[in-house]
Amino acid sequence: MDKKQPILPFKSALIYAIGIFGVQLFIGYINSFQTEFYNKMYSGLDANIFSVVAVIILVAKIISCIADPIFGALIDRSHLKGGKMRPFVLMSAFPIAVLTTLMFVFIDFSNKYVMYVYITVTTVLWNVAMTFADIPSQGMLALLSPNPEERNVAAGLANTFKSIALAAPGVFVTVVMMILDTVKGPGNYPDKTYYLLTALLFLVLGTGLYLLIYFKNKEAVVSTSSSAVSFKEMFVELKNNKMIRIVFLTFMLGFARNMAMGICIQAGGALIGKVYFPLLSDIFAAGGELDPTSNATWLIGITSAVTSMISIVAVPVINKKWGEKKTFIVFAIYGFAISFACMLFYVLLPSDSALRGGLPAVWAHWVMLALIGFMFGPHGYLPMVMTSDICDYNEWKTGERHEGVCFAILSMSNKISNALSVAVGILFVGISGYNATAEITPKMQNIIYVAYVGLPGIACLLSMIPMLFYKIDAATKAQMHADLSEKRKQAAEQTL
Repeated sequence: MDKKQPILPFKSALIYAIGIFGVQLFIGYINSFQTEFYNKMYSGLDANIFSVVAVIILVAKIISCIADPIFGALIDRSHLKGGKMRPFVLMSAFPIAVLTTLMFVFIDFSNKYVMYVYITVTTVLWNVAMTFADIPSQGMLALLSPNPEERNVAAGLANTFKSIALAAPGVFVTVVMMILDTVKGPGNYPDKTYYLLTALLFLVLGTGLYLLIYFKNKEAVVSTSSSAVSFKEMFVELKNNKMIRIVFLTFMLGFARNMAMGICIQAGGALIGKVYFPLLSDIFAAGGELDPTSNATWLIGITSAVTSMISIVAVPVINKKWGEKKTFIVFAIYGFAISFACMLFYVLLPSDSALRGGLPAVWAHWVMLALIGFMFGPHGYLPMVMTSDICDYNEWKTGERHEGVCFAILSMSNKISNALSVAVGILFVGISGYNATAEITPKMQNIIYVAYVGLPGIACLLSMIPMLFYKIDAATKAQMHADLSEKRKQAAEQTL
């Protein structure tokens, strides 16, 4: 018997993941470098810039959350020739690319209030553009194949590439600075130069990769979304749909899980500082010091990035055996235990400990963060898989698919969670007293470490509570997949 051809070949799943990598480059660059760009460019106008920017980002992300159901409803009502999601991938590519570049254009403000107006406007516009790109790029997953196993492969690849993209901007900044060091000489250029050049690089690279989804992927599932989904109906869906509500609550209770990503540069500056690292300094800093706030933003989190990648690759395999519920809960308990232990170890260090700065601190953080990194594997993968399954579950129960609304809820959940994560993280940095010129103290380090390691671990534990009530298990998925396949087969025969 001939082997059945997959609806979603591995090559197509890989192309989708590369497209996700492209759009996530923009998000990763903003998440990691926006506040530090403002710190270095504008802290001379206002020493409290971290606290003010935290509020601006929170407001901007709340506004983008309001845009989520609007864009979701727009997608659900659309009847475009290119499909349900693909046309919106094309339309959303250029706004986020251009606005990301604009965010890193230095303007020599003389008045801090004018500066904050500009930061507010550009931050709000960028977050709305990000929402416009996020919903169709994630929602496309549910339409790539009716086969949940094939979708899970695509989701696993997409989650891996997404995680790489969110961490990659630090590496790109380092490479840009190495090129500038070669061309202009070490340090013979202002900070604004490498920020803008990196943004322009992402403008070209990120846009090109993101558009692969539009040009190379096809929608294999015909959506039966209703044509009238309003803002109010979206929240009614959230109220009445227990499974999607569980996804939402995992984000709300676990909002601090990814807090470290938003303050990694400030954490590197406070917990390590500038350091000469044999060989690495020769490679990345022309023999000078590695600076975790500029030419080595990856320094503090490199081991966490490695172990989180191992976890991300392993989670789809583990999930296939355990299922979403058990996988989520086990990783959440581990994340809490290891993070809380590392936090207690660090905050109890003597104020004059060698582990509070320099090369010994690098080694200590590498060991602790390597252990912590394993907890991040399920965070991006499981919500995407669960939301795709919920779309199938809704069709199985009601005969209708609401990809636009369901993925708008997923996007909104992620936005609110990220808004709280970024804002609270930056507020902790502001409370600690850290800025580009501040003297580093043990108290400052302890406050930042609580935000960098402790709160993410506590959030992991809290996020698992809703998962105790998740009902879509392997048996349910097998039954609904069989029923839906038969239903689609009958519908196809009736059209002949």
